[in-house]
Amino acid sequence: MKYKMKLDLYQVKDILFHGGKLSVEEHMDKVEKSYAFLQEFAKDKLIYGINTGFGPMAQWRVDDKSLIDLQYNIIRSHSTGMGEALSDIDVKAAMIARLGSLIQGKSGVYPYVVELLSAFIENDIIPFVPRHGSVGASGDLVQLAHIALCLIGEGKVHYKGEWCSSKQVMQQLGLKPMTIHIREGLSITNGTSVMTGISTVNQFHAENLLDWSILTAVWMNEIASSFDDWMSAPLNEYRRHEGQITVARKMRDIAEGSQCLQQREHELYDPSKNKARYFEHKVQAYYSLRCTPQILGPVLETLQNARNVIELELNAASDNPIVDPETDNVYHGGNFHGDYISFEEDKVKIAMVRLAMTAERQLNYLFHDRINGILPPFLNMGTLGLNYAMQACQFTATSTTAECQTLAMPNYVHSIPNNNDNQDIVSMGTNTAELCRHVIENTYQVMSILMMALAQATDCLDIKDKLAPATRNVYHRLRTLCNTIKDDQPFYEDLEKIEKYLKSTI
Repeated sequence: MKYKMKLDLYQVKDILFHGGKLSVEEHMDKVEKSYAFLQEFAKDKLIYGINTGFGPMAQWRVDDKSLIDLQYNIIRSHSTGMGEALSDIDVKAAMIARLGSLIQGKSGVYPYVVELLSAFIENDIIPFVPRHGSVGASGDLVQLAHIALCLIGEGKVHYKGEWCSSKQVMQQLGLKPMTIHIREGLSITNGTSVMTGISTVNQFHAENLLDWSILTAVWMNEIASSFDDWMSAPLNEYRRHEGQITVARKMRDIAEGSQCLQQREHELYDPSKNKARYFEHKVQAYYSLRCTPQILGPVLETLQNARNVIELELNAASDNPIVDPETDNVYHGGNFHGDYISFEEDKVKIAMVRLAMTAERQLNYLFHDRINGILPPFLNMGTLGLNYAMQACQFTATSTTAECQTLAMPNYVHSIPNNNDNQDIVSMGTNTAELCRHVIENTYQVMSILMMALAQATDCLDIKDKLAPATRNVYHRLRTLCNTIKDDQPFYEDLEKIEKYLKSTI
């Protein structure tokens, strides 16, 4: 499907993962109007970034004869990023976010800039954008400069699996490099688009991980043969929080048809069955099983809020100054400041750490025979003492979760002044989004180990036919990726397959 912008995250997901296309035609009138207005408005005025220097250099007027050079200079001089390249999907998302800002008609760019950026997205021309360089204050100056460098034909791009010059690729596709008319250099480099792009991709994976966490919570309780009232509607509705209520409802849907869960009223509330002094079966399950609606409810609400913020940012004018034909003015301010994104990505990061912690505790329940009371140590279906089953998998899950906990510290509070103290408080938004992505990757790894363990535990108890259809379907899918573990074997390749499967469900 070809989407008109304004964008929501469902459309961006389709564009990034499923071949959806953008359409900017209906916005070109706004872009042209903004450009024509700025061209006339700027003739006899001093406007930042058009006839002044940038940042602390704004106090110096730039001669008319050097105005074109000024715009090229910010692109070339700010292409200073270092480190490995951002992933293709992150850069493509960043270009979509930059396009979303430009088509608001508040940047004063020459219309071809929008058409060229749209063509890069359409043809999967991915600029080289290094990981390090942004403080998230004047937006993502350094990393956006690398995108702009490719638009003027001086950078390198990833195209059809190879790195080559952007000029060469544009020639191949019949595209002309971006030229400078008024302020194109500043308009491309000045904004929150890289942090927004990374955060957009993070959002899809975070929501996917939450879905998996909800399903694994049900599967865990099936294995434990828990009483099912922990996810009952009245219990969770009396807490009043919408996230908890929604998570519990999703869990009841997943659990539909399960023959593993018990009903308290049939067992413990029946006087003919509750006469014992001591009950072997847990009257209440451990918190990592029983409290999952309360744990995952806040995660759901956090992700809902992040989704709203990201969608607003995708369609926001994050430039400076803002060119506004409607009010016949050019406004100077700080719409490039990345606090909204940085703050939200810290929250998402913390939420994902919580998912990893919950998965690790559930894994411990499955492996610890003296806790669960129904499974062999480490789900060992071989010879105890001779075979180790999934024992060492816990080392990986524990160490990875521990790293997540270290990364849980908010990055939003780590402002360091720079730029001759012109940027005296900064958001570090792109770093925050990157750290959030790191935690998401870790959480997938912990979740992959948990998934393997759930399938193994199901085999230990021989209950696959008693699982709910939803969890049974996942069990069968996992068994196409890895076999029941009886003899000791290397696990890393199977775990990688499971991780890819979990990611593929976005």
